[in-house]
Amino acid sequence: MKQAAAPAVEPEVSNRPSFSNDEIYRRIQNAVLEHRLAPGTKLVEERLAEISGVSRTKIREVLGKLAHEGLVTLIPNRGAFIASPSAQQARDVFVTRRMIEPEMARLLAHSVTTPQLRALRRHVRQESEARRRGEMHTVIRLSGEFHVLFAQMLGNEILLRLLRELTPLTCLVITLYDKPNVPACPHHEHDELIDALEARDGERAAGIMLEHLRHIEATLSFDTPAPAAVDIEAIFS
Repeated sequence: MKQAAAPAVEPEVSNRPSFSNDEIYRRIQNAVLEHRLAPGTKLVEERLAEISGVSRTKIREVLGKLAHEGLVTLIPNRGAFIASPSAQQARDVFVTRRMIEPEMARLLAHSVTTPQLRALRRHVRQESEARRRGEMHTVIRLSGEFHVLFAQMLGNEILLRLLRELTPLTCLVITLYDKPNVPACPHHEHDELIDALEARDGERAAGIMLEHLRHIEATLSFDTPAPAAVDIEAIFS
């Protein structure tokens, strides 16, 4: 008698979603912007591949891009780590920002459009709402993105690329050298910047931006605290 064939066994399907390289990159970058990934945190390829549903090859590609931008440090035979800027590197970040962002504000004051002003006001309202709800991680991210908007509105791709690199680096610096969970970006100065842009007052806009950056740097003590523990899986949930 012919024995009945055993029922086919369905392959086990992972419940985890599969993320694109861009999505993995964005989630890691946002976790840095929101102070949820502390400097020095090790990014284990196997773990990242498991929780993001992709191969280790794709994870290496993302880590390579982050390393190129200075957010990740790749150490041979040890792995990938969220970068830990030294006190001098932290100062250099602010020197660079003070050199370029006041001029960006001055230029934008002469070219800003009404839709752009509305977009900036809308962004600041989002910051205020997040602050009201006590969502400080979101406040920190939005505060950084406000500065990137200036470069976007100027239409200068080189400046935009530079600001997209400097903003997460600044968040790393704040994570290391500022009080935990306290955004160093004085929010009322964003409103003052928009007011200056709306008045088409380039000198005033440049001055406010310069003082704004100085205020942020003045909150830093350059005494390195111990890095906080982090749940890597949480940034993909």
